[in-house]
Amino acid sequence: MCSLAGFSQMADTTFLRYFNSIRSAELKKHLEVLASDEYEGRMTGEKGQVMAAQYISSYFEKINAGKYNGKSYLQEFVLLKDSLILKKARIPRDLTASNVIAVIEGDKFKDECIVISAHYDHLGKTSAVDWKQTTLSDDPEKTIAIQVEKDSVFNGADDDGSGTVSLLEMAEAFMQAKKEGHGPQRTIVIVAFAGEEMGLWGSKYYVQHPVLPLEQTVADLNIDMIGRIDAKHKDTTDYIYSIGANRISTELQLINEQQNKKYTNLYLDYTFDITDEKRYYYRSDHYNFAKNNVPVIFYFNGTHEDYHKESDEVEKINFDLLEKRARLVFCTAWELANREKRIVKDKLQKK
Repeated sequence: MCSLAGFSQMADTTFLRYFNSIRSAELKKHLEVLASDEYEGRMTGEKGQVMAAQYISSYFEKINAGKYNGKSYLQEFVLLKDSLILKKARIPRDLTASNVIAVIEGDKFKDECIVISAHYDHLGKTSAVDWKQTTLSDDPEKTIAIQVEKDSVFNGADDDGSGTVSLLEMAEAFMQAKKEGHGPQRTIVIVAFAGEEMGLWGSKYYVQHPVLPLEQTVADLNIDMIGRIDAKHKDTTDYIYSIGANRISTELQLINEQQNKKYTNLYLDYTFDITDEKRYYYRSDHYNFAKNNVPVIFYFNGTHEDYHKESDEVEKINFDLLEKRARLVFCTAWELANREKRIVKDKLQKK
């Protein structure tokens, strides 16, 4: 097996320049846009999701990342209104949505890729009728109750705005490395999925239409909620749940641990690999890769009191912790992309 300190880590000073470019201030700047009321909760198929896809693709364009098919960053997919999924959701029309994909071509093993993913959709908004007291203009002493429509916007700052903005910063870091002659040896595919909240739709479509064949996909590093802490870790905030890292490849977990020990020193919590009563391993986009025998890591901070509530807002994000967690994903992806031999799949799953 290739030494982790050899070919892959060109020189720490070079690597650290890109590692340190992932900054809390930039993560916050992106999140204040994507998790704002203007984006209406980014519901798949709705106005806010389209706006978010445009924001992400515009940023990929700005940093000059490669388009997934040479023409566009948007991988569109359609669900028909008579499908069981849309019938169960009370959606009476065909639904069109887009994954947003950037490609950073590898220099040596360009036909192999590392996928780094997160979902950018959320729960949208709900409207309800409220009552408001108002004074009659012609008689200031009289008031009447009038009906007003009140919107509740589910901005999903943590779920999964935190993962989405991490993708943007990692894409920029890899592109900067490539521009300066230190590009990845394997291709990096950055994917922001739509439709996760409705049943992992975007990732399901992607694995059926991948940028490179799944057999050539070394791993998927999936990020879903990494900006907060859960009740279990109130006193030990420097942690991240790592889920599924050794289910298909024992090397993948080892690499993640070694990169963490060297660069980020987070506590890697494997609770949900030991007992997973809430089935987290099956509930985010990495699972569509895992069931096709692509090694995965699911990075997750656990649920909290604002999970799937309109109170999941930007001001509750711990940006210093988000920065550190995003950097862990980046340095693991860097190692996977630059080591001489791809990781082995020594624990294949039964389909």
